[in-house]
Amino acid sequence: MRRETDTIAAISTALGESGISIIRISGEDAAVIADRVLDRKISGAPSHTIHYRHVVHGGEILDEVLVTLMKAPHTYTGENTVEINCHGGVLAVQRVLEEVYRAGAAPAEPGEFSRRAFLNRKMDLSQAEAVMDVIEAKNQFALKAAMRQLSGGLSAEIQSLREAILNETAWIEAALDDPEHYDLNGYPEELMEKLRPLEERLETLIRNADKGRVMKEGISTVILGRPNAGKSSLLNLLAGEDRAIVTDVAGTTRDTLTEHIRFADLSLNLTDTAGIRESIDAVERIGVERARKAAGEADLLLLVLDSSEALTEEDRKLLLFCEKRPAVILLNKTDLKPAVKSGEVQQLTSHRVILFSAKDRTGLSELEDEIRSLFYHGQIDFNDQIYVTSARHKAALESALKSLKLVEKSISGGLPEDFFSIDLKDAYEALGFITGETVEDDVVDRIFERFCTGK
Repeated sequence: MRRETDTIAAISTALGESGISIIRISGEDAAVIADRVLDRKISGAPSHTIHYRHVVHGGEILDEVLVTLMKAPHTYTGENTVEINCHGGVLAVQRVLEEVYRAGAAPAEPGEFSRRAFLNRKMDLSQAEAVMDVIEAKNQFALKAAMRQLSGGLSAEIQSLREAILNETAWIEAALDDPEHYDLNGYPEELMEKLRPLEERLETLIRNADKGRVMKEGISTVILGRPNAGKSSLLNLLAGEDRAIVTDVAGTTRDTLTEHIRFADLSLNLTDTAGIRESIDAVERIGVERARKAAGEADLLLLVLDSSEALTEEDRKLLLFCEKRPAVILLNKTDLKPAVKSGEVQQLTSHRVILFSAKDRTGLSELEDEIRSLFYHGQIDFNDQIYVTSARHKAALESALKSLKLVEKSISGGLPEDFFSIDLKDAYEALGFITGETVEDDVVDRIFERFCTGK
């Protein structure tokens, strides 16, 4: 049966043909196990040194390697660590790994190296989660947000908030236990003033969570419009390949089609939909309903209008539908003779109207600028902003804010000070859920289960 103290090993690079593959060994016996597979020992060498060696088995050389020795506690996991840099290739690295297992290492589970780093207090839980966010980042914004979290930006803010809350809780507890030496007269009003900046900081983090989500996951974007307005052509243009069928026949698209694309430095989860119109075709009607459902759940709508045709009642209904949501209006087919002008459309919407041609690829830069403006206010300032990218973190922040609001309510209602203490403790624990100081083991298990093996 596996123990937390077992020395573990795994391939920490992607399997496949490559110049180098790395096998990571972590645990008390990491260097001893490495000695057993190498032609010359490394265990007596100084920490953080690299050694040229051969991996051998029964006198046969399996590979020519470079071996990095790192001794606890100054390692990623906080344990003795050895990294064997092998030649790349599935067969070559697998043979070396099997030799490491025969020498006494246990196969690492997904995320086990990072889990040990968390358990050994080399990082808190929010930093550990940021490790996978860095690996999975789909754009520069997501990468910067993850790197800031990994470097402790979110952790420092949470610890600061928890310390402020703990100070007030300790004061109340001390005053209740020793009223002769602590005077609570006027304290409720003083606490009320201290709560407001704490709540503002929490509210800022919560507001940034929605922005953080679109950084991490991409902007859920739905293309709307009447049949043959050019929706599928727009999807193909942005995707850089023919993903949707484009014909002159109206109603070609019957279902939703979603692609994750990089649009300049933005990430879009882009969905093409059936043309919205009244139809007697049962299949097309299902497609239209799915289009409406997707539009109702989207972060952003791209409404494509055909500028070569006069506006129809369906176009006007779609413009009205977009008014309550973030949207960009694309007046498409500007390469053809216009039947409607942008000014006419602009009078019907508060959203920006962009002259566009999927055929001539015009209007792309304006679309990019408008999306960035809608979601990032033109740009993202990483100098002092912390972007929460986890739904788990956002829920904990909301719980902490709710608890502080209950303290305010108790103060306003003239309740005794021990009521303040109860809700302050709840806020303190909710924030600890982010850093892992008050989190349950099963939650920790679920978090590390999504990690790749070797990280």
